Amino acid sequence: MNSGSRVPCQWDRVPVILQFAESARIVETYGFSGSQGKVFLEGQRLVPRDRPSDTVYIFMHPSATVHLLPMPTGLAEAGLHVICAASRYPKNDSALIMEKVVYDLGVWVRHAREELGYRRVVLVGWSGGGSLALFYQAEAESPTITQTPAGEPYDLTQAGLQRADGVIFIAAHLSRAETITEWIDPSVRDELIPDDRDPRLDIYSPGCPSAPPFSADFVAAFRAAQVSRNRRITAWVEETLAALRRRTDGEMERAFVVHRTMCDVRWIDPAVDPNGRRPNWCYIGDPRTANTSPAALARYSSLRSWLSQWSYDKSNARGPMNAARVRSTPVLQIENQADDAVPATHNRIIRAALATPDKEYALLDGATHYYAGQPEKLAQCIATVTEWSVRKGLLEGAPGL
Repeated sequence: MNSGSRVPCQWDRVPVILQFAESARIVETYGFSGSQGKVFLEGQRLVPRDRPSDTVYIFMHPSATVHLLPMPTGLAEAGLHVICAASRYPKNDSALIMEKVVYDLGVWVRHAREELGYRRVVLVGWSGGGSLALFYQAEAESPTITQTPAGEPYDLTQAGLQRADGVIFIAAHLSRAETITEWIDPSVRDELIPDDRDPRLDIYSPGCPSAPPFSADFVAAFRAAQVSRNRRITAWVEETLAALRRRTDGEMERAFVVHRTMCDVRWIDPAVDPNGRRPNWCYIGDPRTANTSPAALARYSSLRSWLSQWSYDKSNARGPMNAARVRSTPVLQIENQADDAVPATHNRIIRAALATPDKEYALLDGATHYYAGQPEKLAQCIATVTEWSVRKGLLEGAPGL
């Protein structure tokens, strides 16, 4: 199907559909999946021709499908076996529960070993998949989760999660909860009226009294206000859930819009958390436009999903917390130095938090989040992954080397 620029290799896309029974009091997503007492997971295997392997690299993002991204296809072109695994929430995170995504990833890991015959499984946590990989591996090494942050039973200690043999944390942020807190617009004073904003914090407005380069005091006040807004939403969510539970009218969940969620001093002031990113830009375009875009992070949410996925204090998926629980797995962390999505500080925080003594770090100078127009950076990343995998005994045959 394809041939790589570094190591020519023919490979095929093989669709994979997994299903399992799971009862739920609330159907979270529209359609057949879930409403019939079964969960369906769709994915793709990228299988090199005439290159058998005992090792597979599993990519999963909580809500995105990643089978068209450069990294998975690049690995297949280099002769490595890849599974691009979707959770039960493909392309729709409005009702996503992170604990259930971890369970879904466990189904893929088990399928790779028990049905497909791979002896070694390496999790590749790219972007939002990084904190997911850490959450999964932490629960596989030492399971603790028995309920969601909404207080409802979901027992990962009985899920039989199989440990991955290695974890690659690449171009990845701390977690969805911590990242949205650093991106949410702190100027919003009324969640129902997004035009009601505090002009002192409205950094995209020409009338804001503070402008780049921002003072350290302003950045500190801005960050504190972002945390406060996240906590206000969390408090409202918990109050609303409690009110619904007191009723007997059948209403169990509520959806809501979170306005203006892509506002970060980093994007308009290159001196804040500096790296090689392009100024006045973020990974989905002009940040002023992205702030109100339907495609922005956390725009639509359910009550339970907010607590599990976006709450700064309640989410179980926070990266540093789970990195500290990964104690016996080799981890490779790859930072893209010009990443226009993942803040540079996030990489340092994860590196410091990882408890495993077997951790390595690589910096790809000038690489952006998606390697757009950067085939040489993609090739460098693939070579880094391959070399590390061979050296750690995770990959035999060193395809392409």
